[in-house]
Amino acid sequence: KLILLDSLLQETLCVSVQGYHITVNMLEADLAPSTCTLLTDLLTPSSSPTIPSSSGPLSLSAQPSPQLLSPPPLPQSDSPSQSGSDSDSEQHSHPWSGEDGGGGGAVRLTQAQLEAATINSDEEQFEDAKSSPEVELEAPESVWRGKSKHIFVLSEAGKPIYSLHGDDEHLVSLGGIMQALVSFVADSGDSIRSIRTPDCTIVFLVKSPLILVGVTTVGQSSSQLTVQLSYIHSQIVSVLTLAQLNRIFDQRRNYDLRRMLSGSERLMTSLSTSMDRDPSYFLSAVRCLPLPSPTRDLVSETIIRFAGKVSDVVFGILIADNQLVTLVRMKKYFIHPADLHLIFNLINSTESFKHSESWTPLCLPKFDSSGFLHAHVSYMSDTSPACLLLITTDRNAFFSLSGARAKIVERLERHGAIATISTAVETASYTTDSIDLGEVRHFLYKSRTSAQFTSPLYSPCYQMEGDRRRLDSLYLSMQNRFHSVSLPLKLGHYSTHNETVLGWLTQAFELYAVFSPNTSKLGVITAVNKLLRWVKREEEKMFILTAPTF
Repeated sequence: KLILLDSLLQETLCVSVQGYHITVNMLEADLAPSTCTLLTDLLTPSSSPTIPSSSGPLSLSAQPSPQLLSPPPLPQSDSPSQSGSDSDSEQHSHPWSGEDGGGGGAVRLTQAQLEAATINSDEEQFEDAKSSPEVELEAPESVWRGKSKHIFVLSEAGKPIYSLHGDDEHLVSLGGIMQALVSFVADSGDSIRSIRTPDCTIVFLVKSPLILVGVTTVGQSSSQLTVQLSYIHSQIVSVLTLAQLNRIFDQRRNYDLRRMLSGSERLMTSLSTSMDRDPSYFLSAVRCLPLPSPTRDLVSETIIRFAGKVSDVVFGILIADNQLVTLVRMKKYFIHPADLHLIFNLINSTESFKHSESWTPLCLPKFDSSGFLHAHVSYMSDTSPACLLLITTDRNAFFSLSGARAKIVERLERHGAIATISTAVETASYTTDSIDLGEVRHFLYKSRTSAQFTSPLYSPCYQMEGDRRRLDSLYLSMQNRFHSVSLPLKLGHYSTHNETVLGWLTQAFELYAVFSPNTSKLGVITAVNKLLRWVKREEEKMFILTAPTF
């Protein structure tokens, strides 16, 4: 360690500071290549593909409407509500606000627009950090070498808290190196954001009192890793609350947080896995279960009728197979897509919910990070994929909500809604061929007014994991250009030797569509307009267009 700390005073390291890729060079007192080499040697497989560049932050969320009031007082709350989003916001209506979520039929793509939107290169040129072979250090053999992505969480004192892979023995020393890197740059008045080498990207996210570090060797961009680290931080806050987390480290800076998070590691591991394959996270949207409007309205009305009679119920949510069936909320209160993602992850990660009614504390960081809500969680039946959550501020409301749940299940069974939901889950997936859009290989359509999205199954040419990862990188690259602070785009057309990608951002929707590399611009225009007409026809089935309230 002394050798490593001494080496911090030798050469210059290329880092990304406050969103800009610059060189930190302070009177020749910089990070030595040996420090960077130790990190990359520990975490990098023997051979890795080159990482495509991307620029700009990702849009994390839809913002609540300006008239949103403060949440009701929560139990165990020690500080004012911190429900504001710290992510880049989209300027549109709040999710589930009841506005039209489609609008595709009124918009058409023209040849002139597409010609003007053609992108010649999506790469910005940065200088990669160089490692010096003569000072490379031999890392101990560990499980880290064989993994393509790593996530580490440690305290600002360097204490290890969580590792996606590996064991605590190695994480102790590695955590000290990471903490030293963060502290060294912070002493100069800057903050370290990322380290890039030709075959590895290391991203740092400092959210006091925690330091989160993400490492990838498979082409994930810095902005994508930052989104994932933000979700991991939110997952920790969901278990502890931000007020309790700050209080713990204010009292004991060297506290071992692993004691309080014991048993919750599965939530972070499941979340990390989901973020690699589910586009809902980088879109900041949720996928809705396609249902006929009468069935969805029946479910919403039933929840309102019975759960609404219990005081202090804030949200009633029905989920089936990681898809939203309906969401009923207290008037003037909203739930953020990021909080819904944490709820989905909790349901997917907890098998015990399937066997009995459960009562669990739950902090929703975007709603109120300072205190707990309490959730009554139960499945509709032993064979149903539908899971009902009734969320309240009253910690003693279990039996009242259990009675309401029994009445909800009885009415939905009597009207055949539970069977209809089970059938919808089995038939929810679709292909572009099944909707008469065979010329489109894949697409993502997000309704920006409701923060909901839809997409088909991957076409056969994206069945391999490497091909899907390449496609996701193209989607992210296009989205980065849409939300770039310096030069935002509204329409982009980009071709590679593997595919052609079109991205289109309007006030009503966000669309990404992929075609064969041989598809002409006229063919792209025709297919996109055809896709928008299909969305307009199916929007009442695909999206929740109204906002039912208690």
